[in-house]
Amino acid sequence: MIYTHMQCKSAIVTGGSGGLGLAISKRLAASGCNLVVSGRTAERGAQAVKELIMLGVKAVFVKGDSGDYENCKRIVARAREEYGGIDILVSAGAEGPFGPKPFRQMTPSELEESFASRFFPRIFPVHAAADALEESKGCVVLITTDAARFPTTGESVIGAVGASVILMTKTLGREFSRANIRINSVAMTLTSDTPSWDRIFNNDEFERKVFSKALDRFPQKRAPTADEVAAVAAFLASDEAAQITGQTVSVNGGLSFGGW
Repeated sequence: MIYTHMQCKSAIVTGGSGGLGLAISKRLAASGCNLVVSGRTAERGAQAVKELIMLGVKAVFVKGDSGDYENCKRIVARAREEYGGIDILVSAGAEGPFGPKPFRQMTPSELEESFASRFFPRIFPVHAAADALEESKGCVVLITTDAARFPTTGESVIGAVGASVILMTKTLGREFSRANIRINSVAMTLTSDTPSWDRIFNNDEFERKVFSKALDRFPQKRAPTADEVAAVAAFLASDEAAQITGQTVSVNGGLSFGGW
């Protein structure tokens, strides 16, 4: 779907240099959005910018971790410098230090790091960009997880972070409405064409054992793709969703129907 009203709007996509973040960036670029994408790896960032520019838009990369608030401020400043403001923020960059792990096997430091490394990178960009988004009457799309709604073995902390993001979405939907800022979330499940997919099925024995069972439970016999999740994020960022705020949309291919 091409949203012509997005032509020449500006968007920040944290985690936009790869995986789902890049898929969302491409969706926005296809509708004419100019982009600032962030990520941890300069090489991936340069490649992402090249691919986005080929879609006919302007794009720049800011290296850094969105869990670093000062870096989030730099990302916002760069968007203001390049495009004069920010119309859309997609907060997609929050890859934890490790994947699912049984709660009792986690150390206290792992519990703390697992939560902080997923929650703050999702929220800091929103706080840093809020003033700019008020100026433009802009919108926010957060990426979260369906583990927040449907308990999954080994994802106690991951699900808790996701639930926090969903509640933040509801609360900020109300709070931000006074500033004419919309905010919504997309909850994803096991999703192909993402780094977590590669990690699950190429490396970790526990994750592979848990999630391999899920593949047979998708009604369509396949997991959603990153582009399918990105399509929903792009819709929520568009004016077509002007009357939607404070909501979380699950893109799970119906996996939740049967439970786990």
